Amino acid sequence: MEGLVHYRINPIHATRRQYHSCLVPAFSLLLSKNFTKTPVLFMKGHRSFNSVVASVQPLDASGSGHFDNTLPSKVILQLWRSADAVCFDVDSTVCLDEGIDELAEFCGAGKAVADWTARAMGGSVPFEEALAARLSLFKPSLPQVQEFLETRPPKISPGINELVKKLKAKNTNVYLISGGFRQMINPVASILGIPPENIFANQLLFGSSGEFVGFDVNEPTSRSGGKATAVQKIRKVRGYKALVMIGDGATDLEARKPGGADLFICYAGVQLREAVAVKADWLVFNFADLINSLE
Repeated sequence: MEGLVHYRINPIHATRRQYHSCLVPAFSLLLSKNFTKTPVLFMKGHRSFNSVVASVQPLDASGSGHFDNTLPSKVILQLWRSADAVCFDVDSTVCLDEGIDELAEFCGAGKAVADWTARAMGGSVPFEEALAARLSLFKPSLPQVQEFLETRPPKISPGINELVKKLKAKNTNVYLISGGFRQMINPVASILGIPPENIFANQLLFGSSGEFVGFDVNEPTSRSGGKATAVQKIRKVRGYKALVMIGDGATDLEARKPGGADLFICYAGVQLREAVAVKADWLVFNFADLINSLE
């Protein structure tokens, strides 16, 4: 199969990873303090990845008649066009699926985990509680994650590649901010040409034999309000004048707050979460709408 992700495994003891970017100092730890005495394995991968070109169409807007935010105001359009940074959620936004659900299904616990995901994305339970509960249901090992990445390339949403290229052509910086896992998001970022330092996501932790030992609780995206924390950090460090958050879930909506995102665009092309959509500044069902509005 073309485009397989190949990894070498290096057993090491818990240490800090040194980043050149000033954006990820405090919360880029690969290990939580609970695991500092445990040998841990990490995956180091090549940057060449293939994606599955989406053949499905985004959800249409035919059922959106009861929403009054599908047509942006002049103020909203101006904010969108003038943004010097755009932050994207990954699962059910940049990608067509929820990564943790796909990994759980691969490991044999799909339905139970998907039920938890629906609750977490709707905002009915704290995100950190839902994340821990989902992982405890299937405890993915390092070999399972590797096999998953090799056999199931990312499913990219229609239009996202063009939108990212359009934004970059306007010198707009693009970030991926996700409650998912770096191991699964790195290939997506590689496909879209987004540098590693522009990724804010969670980190799976493995023991010296490749067994699952948890996730890094120091990552802000591992808990409710974490995406807002990441966005505020990005804005403070880089001094952006206008920043936009695009996503489908309650944790994405949380990023719109003072010092964070100026604008929240709800992308409902994969999942329409009404409790989130109704509070968005702009509700879209197709990335083409965002692309065309940049003209």
